[in-house]
Amino acid sequence: MSQLLENIKRYISSKLLTVAAVIVIVAGILGAGAYYSCRKEVVINLDGKQIAVKTMKSTVKEVLMQSGITLGENDYISLPLDSKLQSKKDNVINIKSAVPVTVIADGQEIQLMTSKSTVREALEDDPINLGHLDRVEGADLEDRIVEGMKLKVVRIKKQLVSQNEIIPYDVIKKENSSMEKGDFKVIKEGKEGVREKIYVVSYEDGKETGKLLLSDNVVSSPETRIVEIGTIPSYTTARGEKFRYKKVMTMRATAYTASYEDTGKTPDHPEFGITYTGVRAKKGIVAVDPKVIPLGTKLYIEGIGDTPDYGYAVAADIGSAVKGNIIDLYMEDRAAVKRWGVKNVRVYILHD
Repeated sequence: MSQLLENIKRYISSKLLTVAAVIVIVAGILGAGAYYSCRKEVVINLDGKQIAVKTMKSTVKEVLMQSGITLGENDYISLPLDSKLQSKKDNVINIKSAVPVTVIADGQEIQLMTSKSTVREALEDDPINLGHLDRVEGADLEDRIVEGMKLKVVRIKKQLVSQNEIIPYDVIKKENSSMEKGDFKVIKEGKEGVREKIYVVSYEDGKETGKLLLSDNVVSSPETRIVEIGTIPSYTTARGEKFRYKKVMTMRATAYTASYEDTGKTPDHPEFGITYTGVRAKKGIVAVDPKVIPLGTKLYIEGIGDTPDYGYAVAADIGSAVKGNIIDLYMEDRAAVKRWGVKNVRVYILHD
């Protein structure tokens, strides 16, 4: 009886051990399955270097921390840090570290940290904001960014500028024979015209570097000014008297009287003191060569230098010695004739 009980105990113990083993095995299988079902495979491309990671982490941020990767402020990452990792898909994270680039722009030297691939991409964003006309010196726009690169941005600006230019008017002068020389009269006022020129002006960093004429149009045409000008010369005497004249000549002036010494006639002669034209000789009567100055011509005789003016006169006499460029002036007495002698004078032919 006791042997039977012992056998029964052994049988039950072995069964229990078997069940326990089965439970352990099943639990292990289930645990492994759960582990493999929760494990993610992640590929991190860091600056061209590929890192394969198997992780139980849930987010991009967590797997980066697991891998010992710290992002800088300007580094590029292809996924948001809070993105969930996929267990049944490949998880690819692309990271590009920012590198320092020196940029001179707008009069400042800027230390730029950028993770962009090309020069164009790096300069298009803040703080440079590359314009479509701007020029970059030190590299081409499509060149790859490399650490320590030095660039200069030249700001290019083109602006339409309108400039008005004055077109001067012409002046037509017409002679007026009834006006004195120096006098004028405006018949029609002139008017300036306006020409509009439009330029494309180029600036580099605020300094003008070129100007291209785009259009040139006359906005308003000038109008001609018409002026009449006097042609009659005039002369003002020392006493302020003004007269008009047709012609002026420089002549040698002699003097004479009605005396017997000058005319060969005595006071009892019927023609004593009578000139060639029949008028009585007196101050203001002069003898001329009619071929030079016609008889009856009104004159004004101006003394040259210290010689006083003889004044107004009429060509009313002739004389045998009065030929060519000689004029003989009537004086009241012989003493005056002697004082006069021969002098140079200007003879003005007066205007009618």
